[in-house]
Amino acid sequence: MQRFLVRRLLITLITLFAVSIIIFIMARISGDPRTLMLGDFATQEQYDRVGRDLGLDKSYFEQYWLFLKDLGRGDFGDSVKERKPARDVIGERIVATLELGGAAFLFSLLVGVPLGVLSAVRRGSIFDQIGKLLALVGQSAPTFWLGIMLIFFFAVRLDWVPPSGRQDWNSIFLPAVTLGWFFVAANMRLVRSAMLDVLDSEYVKLARAKGVSSLSLIWKHALRNALIPPLTFAGVTLGNLVAGSITTELVFAWPGLGLLAIQATLVSDYPVLQGVVIIFTLMYVAAAFLVDIAYAYIDPRIRYA
Repeated sequence: MQRFLVRRLLITLITLFAVSIIIFIMARISGDPRTLMLGDFATQEQYDRVGRDLGLDKSYFEQYWLFLKDLGRGDFGDSVKERKPARDVIGERIVATLELGGAAFLFSLLVGVPLGVLSAVRRGSIFDQIGKLLALVGQSAPTFWLGIMLIFFFAVRLDWVPPSGRQDWNSIFLPAVTLGWFFVAANMRLVRSAMLDVLDSEYVKLARAKGVSSLSLIWKHALRNALIPPLTFAGVTLGNLVAGSITTELVFAWPGLGLLAIQATLVSDYPVLQGVVIIFTLMYVAAAFLVDIAYAYIDPRIRYA
């Protein structure tokens, strides 16, 4: 078990190192930040002074080393637009993104998994047909269209929830459903497929012949052995829900990192954009690492592989 976790941790660190190199190179390719910070009428003396402050007068290897040291301290530089540390700008928005991503993740699991189990157990019934229809619609409907439709019906016509923004406690409902609906459909299809394979296996038939109750057979024996494919997708889901919330945050004017990334791109605020990319990467990698740990506990064969 310990060797398995050490291997996974090393892979995680190598991934972060590779991403840091890509971000460093892309930041240099995007242009000289002094041009954006000083404008067209700066003197050569101002240009050189800012270059020394930013470390641009050093070699690329020295610049990369300074870049890694700054990342280790959580220092992404100063926001060009806000004129304050990019870390503070990101810190003001990250809670909203985590709230939205967490709510959408819970929604996708609490709705998608039971629907998948029900669809597999009642294969060929009306429940199965409705589940297939929901999965088809959920994976076909564009996020922005679904968000607009939910706003129109539940916020404008019915006036049940706020149409946008992060205001009252119920303002998270529509963006969470919009963001999580695709993953509800995907979870439902994965759980259904995995459950059908497990329910047709010999040990399930033997347990049924021994008189094991249907509830215990489905939720304790079959579902646990069918969890590996959905668990793999759950790791991807968690990263996508947090880092892929840009469209949803734009539609609902949700003040999170996705909306911040769009705003930073429009005004070429590279320190903030770079910081957002790093935070998103950390979330993806952390989600994948947690899934690897969960693998080892759910299926002992994996930890000894």
